[in-house]
Amino acid sequence: MNYVSKGTLAALVAAALALALAAAALVLVLADVATTSSSPVNEAQQFASPPAKVSSEKLAAGLGPALATKNPLYKTGRLTNTNCSPGDLPAGSMIAYRRFLTRVTACLNRTWAAQFRKAGLPFTKPRLRIITSKVKTPCGAWNTGADGVYCSTDRTMYLMISKAQLRNPFPLGITRLIAHEYGHHVQQVSGIWTYYWTARSVAGKAKRLQLSRNSELQAECFSSIFMRTMRGTSLVTESDWAYTLQWFRKNGAKGWPQNDHGKGPTQAAWMVRGFTRGTPAACNTWAAHPRNTN
Repeated sequence: MNYVSKGTLAALVAAALALALAAAALVLVLADVATTSSSPVNEAQQFASPPAKVSSEKLAAGLGPALATKNPLYKTGRLTNTNCSPGDLPAGSMIAYRRFLTRVTACLNRTWAAQFRKAGLPFTKPRLRIITSKVKTPCGAWNTGADGVYCSTDRTMYLMISKAQLRNPFPLGITRLIAHEYGHHVQQVSGIWTYYWTARSVAGKAKRLQLSRNSELQAECFSSIFMRTMRGTSLVTESDWAYTLQWFRKNGAKGWPQNDHGKGPTQAAWMVRGFTRGTPAACNTWAAHPRNTN
């Protein structure tokens, strides 16, 4: 593994991003099942296509590992608290639901923009598109049962409001979903995905699954450090958070034919780690021992 100096890493991140994005668009779709009070979390489905023309062996063996394991975001300390207060999410109100999703996304924009400034990295916001029926995105057809999709081709979060959600909204659950999807956007714009995709393109099946777990567990951890900024509020109560963690421990890996997201207890462990420490460095799954990302 080749390492780069601390003083030049931020510049190399920007250069590597330009190279990768010029070569080909990254494509990632994350589809999530509806979030309700009886099932407070989302079972993500990943559909991915690697960059078409990138010097994967060179990048994966050179800059790539440093982009993931020594990313400048890890030096920025606790995630900035921007006093997020998205308001209530009453049942049956489409207007209230749209307002809630928009406000949570605005909170994420402010929070992560501040963190990227600390790291000296360029930052761009993802787009938000709120829909009420399935649409075709640049990443492909909408997936059956999907509740939210992040498409990296157009850097857009597509969030669908279903009738079931309107009847029985779970504010913490939908906030966690948005923050998880946003976590993948953070991976993309920070350069972490430059390593992920190039390493994946030269990896065997077992290694690809490991890389997928690293990506998914980190996004979940990123979600949790954002949730920590609202700890103790009416949105993130102790009981609701404990309930969500327990759901993940029991159900987080269900529905996956392969272990590409981590076992339920592993998912919950990274959520606890992020929520407890509150820093991007706590979410460095890429430097963790494989037994902690299984």
